[in-house]
Order: sequence, then C-alpha cells, then structure tokens
Amino acid sequence: QVLLAESGGGLVQFGGSRRLSCAASRSINATLYVMGWYRQAPGKQRELVADIDTTGTTNIADSVKGRFTISRDNARQTVDLQMSSLKPDDSALYYCNAYRTVVAVKYEYWGQGTQVTVSS
Repeated sequence: QVLLAESGGGLVQFGGSRRLSCAASRSINATLYVMGWYRQAPGKQRELVADIDTTGTTNIADSVKGRFTISRDNARQTVDLQMSSLKPDDSALYYCNAYRTVVAVKYEYWGQGTQVTVSS
C-alpha cells in the first residue's frame, strides 16, 4: 500500500517553475503529522528541502529559501512544494515525508520519490 504518493516531477528548464504534490493515504491521519519534502542527488546525502508542521509553521532550507514554498491542505491530506527559479543544482529525486513523535517514538513514512531534472 502506497501511503504517500508524489506527483509533479519532470524535466524543467533553468529558471523555470514546478509544483510537486504529495497525497497521503486515508489510512494515515495526516493532520497529526509534520509533512515535508526531501531530496537526494546522485552521490549526495538526502537533505531536507522544506517541511510544515501541524500548525502551518514552515521550515525551509537555506539553499531554496526565497525560491521554494511549501503548503498543506489538511482536508485533502496533501502537501505541495512550489519551486521556482530552478537551477541545475535542484535536480534530484524528491521524496515526500510525514512524521510524528508520540512519547519519544517516531512514526515516519516516505514516498517513493519523484524525479526533478533542471536543464541548463
């Protein structure tokens, strides 16, 4: 069962925009989870791009601040990443993530990833 399903990846030109979307399965109460996006480029570690907590507070990586925004729709159980002014360095496999911590136990889910490639 796919619990987090990403969509929106693809090939984008330098300076272009792209919107990634992640939908959480109804088997997860996503309103209880911090939801976010990570990315991993070949030969590099997976890194946090942005996340948004249950109150709507966002955390954006410095490398994308001012270019990317994150939003969530609790009714639809989705989290979107709006990317603009894309650069080749933004090329990566983008993963949706959801986590919550209950009494020091972390519950975490990952999507399968969606590829974003920015052409120079």
